[in-house]
Amino acid sequence: MDSILLASVVFGFVLVQLVLRVPIAFALGFSASLGLFLFYGSAGAEFEVERGLIPTLSLLSSTPFEFVHGYPLSMIPLFIALGHVAHYAGITPDFYYALRVWFARVPGGLAMASIMGCGGFSAVSGSSVACASAMGRIAVPEMLRYRYDPKLATGAVAVGGTLGSLIPPSILFVIYAIFTEQSVKVLFLAGILPGVLSLAGYLITTAIWVTRKPDAAPRADISYDRREKWLALNKTWPATLLFVVIIGGIYNGLFTPTEAAGVSLALAILIGVLRGRLDFAGLVSSFRETALQTATIFMIAIGAKLLVVFVSLTQIAPAMLQWLQSSGIALPLVMLSIVVLYLILGMFLDSIGILVLTLPITVPLIHGYGLDLVWFGVVVVKLLEIGLITPPIGLNVFVIKSVVPPAISLETIFRGVSWFLILDIVVLALILLIPEISLFIPKIAG
Repeated sequence: MDSILLASVVFGFVLVQLVLRVPIAFALGFSASLGLFLFYGSAGAEFEVERGLIPTLSLLSSTPFEFVHGYPLSMIPLFIALGHVAHYAGITPDFYYALRVWFARVPGGLAMASIMGCGGFSAVSGSSVACASAMGRIAVPEMLRYRYDPKLATGAVAVGGTLGSLIPPSILFVIYAIFTEQSVKVLFLAGILPGVLSLAGYLITTAIWVTRKPDAAPRADISYDRREKWLALNKTWPATLLFVVIIGGIYNGLFTPTEAAGVSLALAILIGVLRGRLDFAGLVSSFRETALQTATIFMIAIGAKLLVVFVSLTQIAPAMLQWLQSSGIALPLVMLSIVVLYLILGMFLDSIGILVLTLPITVPLIHGYGLDLVWFGVVVVKLLEIGLITPPIGLNVFVIKSVVPPAISLETIFRGVSWFLILDIVVLALILLIPEISLFIPKIAG
């Protein structure tokens, strides 16, 4: 069988399984294994089962082991554990509380505090879903108690949770770096400015919302004096310290990203224990949730790695690049097609699944056109961020739905995030048109 045709059939088979709701890890792993078997078995004049079976089994026995035991991948469970420990130790709830105190008298202040709290949570966890889940339990009931419009209350936390994709440390950046052989440190630095830009845009959107519809965010009948504000601000030092250790340590060359993850995790545990906020039960719960989340990510990553091996053997990516260049299709049209592809996939699949499914094809194309892979990584992660809040799946929306009162419908939450989707499209356009937004900090960092 022609290798290009075989690759096309295998990708089609993956999509069929995903439509049938087969877990993406199994869809990727099974399809890649079948593709490898057919590729090797049809290498001669006639198809031979033994010729296809032996190298396929060899790859299945060696590739997952070598991939999972790779040093860069070890930072993923460390950053996931950091996020859970910081939550159980009260580090991220304290950060949100301080913001709530300082923004108490600002129109829409609770929603703004929730968005900024999500940004702070993202700076120590790297997981959008974990951020949305934790902040949804903390912030949404608080806003509803002050009679905020449920659309604003849930929409602000749903979009704020997506900041975990861009603001370092980001698990998506780690996975992208592993599959594209880019520097995790550079990608973390590249995500800072787009992340801050998104955060600022969400705050501006909230301000516009409450200006046009004051009833959406009734001003809280509560005030804090200067002493209470400074006491609240004093509670933010653990979260600030963790962020400085992670980004400052990586930026100054004191730690590799993996070392920064390990040091910050140990520091978070120490802070929680010394402050009497983290007990043995909380630590066990943190590690249990970390193990479950890590296992899910690793299963998907292993399936994707097998698919990458298969794609590289079939040479479908170089063939597509050659076809695009020979057909005279302009680069802007290629980029537009890639953007549309990610936006469509984001409506139905989770972020990690989209990332590992598309990278084997899109990265060689971008590299072949001579574009910067760090910039493209930021573009992809921003697209995945948008996918977290777009219907009909919108993973962050479903996470918020699972932690809010049953009376709040999915439609209400989706209507809430629609205000922020407009801003996301604007930020995406800026990142696409002005690569320096992503590359400025990595360049000055050397």
